[in-house]
Amino acid sequence: MGLYLNPNADAFSDDRNTRIYIDKSLVIGELNQLVSTKGDFICMSRPRRFGKSMVGNMISAYYSKGCDTRSIFSQMKIGQTPYYDKYLNKLNVIKLDLNEWYQNSLIKGQEKSLIGTINNKLRKEFSNQFVSICFEEDDTIADCILKVYSSIGEKFVIIIDEYDVLVRENVPKTLFDSYLSFLNGLFKGTTIRPAIALAYITGIMPIVRDKVQSKLNEFSEYTMLSPAQFAGMIGFTEEEVKALCEQYGTDYDECLRWYDGYKMSETVKVCNPLSVVNAITRGEFDSYWSATGSFEALRDYILMDFEGIRQDIIRMIAGESVEVEAGTFQNTMNSFHSKDDVFTYLIHLGYLYYNRKEKTCQIPNEEVRQEWIKSIRLSPDYKSVMAVVNASKRLLDDTINGNEEAVARALDASHTEVTNPLTYNDEHCFQSAICLAYFYANTRYTLVKELPTGKGYADLVLVPYLPNIPALVIELKHNKSAESALEQIKKRNYSQALDQYYDNLLFVGINYDEKTKEHTCKIERVEKKR
Repeated sequence: MGLYLNPNADAFSDDRNTRIYIDKSLVIGELNQLVSTKGDFICMSRPRRFGKSMVGNMISAYYSKGCDTRSIFSQMKIGQTPYYDKYLNKLNVIKLDLNEWYQNSLIKGQEKSLIGTINNKLRKEFSNQFVSICFEEDDTIADCILKVYSSIGEKFVIIIDEYDVLVRENVPKTLFDSYLSFLNGLFKGTTIRPAIALAYITGIMPIVRDKVQSKLNEFSEYTMLSPAQFAGMIGFTEEEVKALCEQYGTDYDECLRWYDGYKMSETVKVCNPLSVVNAITRGEFDSYWSATGSFEALRDYILMDFEGIRQDIIRMIAGESVEVEAGTFQNTMNSFHSKDDVFTYLIHLGYLYYNRKEKTCQIPNEEVRQEWIKSIRLSPDYKSVMAVVNASKRLLDDTINGNEEAVARALDASHTEVTNPLTYNDEHCFQSAICLAYFYANTRYTLVKELPTGKGYADLVLVPYLPNIPALVIELKHNKSAESALEQIKKRNYSQALDQYYDNLLFVGINYDEKTKEHTCKIERVEKKR
């Protein structure tokens, strides 16, 4: 047993002893099907704080010969499956947290010799554990693996957490070149491949194509864009969050509003585990995303001068989704050629989620949307947008108080922000403008667009999740009248889905005149009879 070669299960035990722990052991069942196959090289990329390291600790504790974890895994989900112990504590494991190694080297001022240090420490552990095999002073990890495999036929599982830290950081060229040689020795070539039963590397980014792809081109990638069978195995699924909320007496719907929204497949959506755990343990829904990365970094990307990026960002802040071509991004961190590259990068970072079926992206939840607002708050390019956002609380109050003229003027300002001269009269942009104008309403309402109710679809319905505030049904018209919008709400019975708000319901009719480029508004309070 060593620190890095065949480590014990202490890190896994610490994870399991945390107050809130979700059993993700079924991921081992998926990995066992890949061991010693053509698909046994895996790159798992997820945003920060999505639980990648905890899964890595679990995988290590399962395969490592350095521990006996049968009593633990037999009680977990994987233990209830056939042949769960096929590889249990039967393989040599090399486990490296590359970010930890790199940060320690920076503290010591020894980052240039980082790869040499890793090789030296691992070689000593090989010598201690395989005493019958002779290891030379200049042997790399790859050399040591091959000597063990050729001598006694034992295979290895290689786990590298944060594989991409030296790709993302601005490291010296000598260090980067030695890292490429390190990857090449571990994962390239027909000689070493049979000695590796499983390679499992994690990172924030998928394999960076312009820097390390040639060294990692045998890896299968499971990303935020295409997680495949691992869709619900990193991050908390909605079902897992629901169980936690029931256990700890937390509002499930509010938890989803704050932290849900990452649609990994047609059937699986996940939440950021760190945020859910913080909300439950602290008893407060808040933005914990800032602990995972700086919003200044987000701001650098959304201020890039690509055609259409500003309008799309405004639409997303207003709650809309936008089209994205995610297939062209080269997974680089410093070379962007279009807004599609920027949005795809932000999908990998977790600032957007990707709808694979629709090929669109969207801000996933309230927590992340607050980070977007922080990122544009001080930018001159978005000053007028922030004016609309800041005025949205007053707009909501004016709507509830029936101040029709104030509502109309606020919508004039919002419409100008969302649209441009070529799309000013587009119906979709009209709806986006309304959503942006009512930005503050997200703190009190669930905004539902095109809600099926009565004899049609209501343009926008604001359903309150706080008590003692009215529900709103908003109907939009072009070149007609606000009165006709109100009449349609009543005629088609759009309030049917809001029967529980019979004594606290507002109808809001809004018309936009293309010639004057002005809005009119009519508001009616409805007291429905029981």
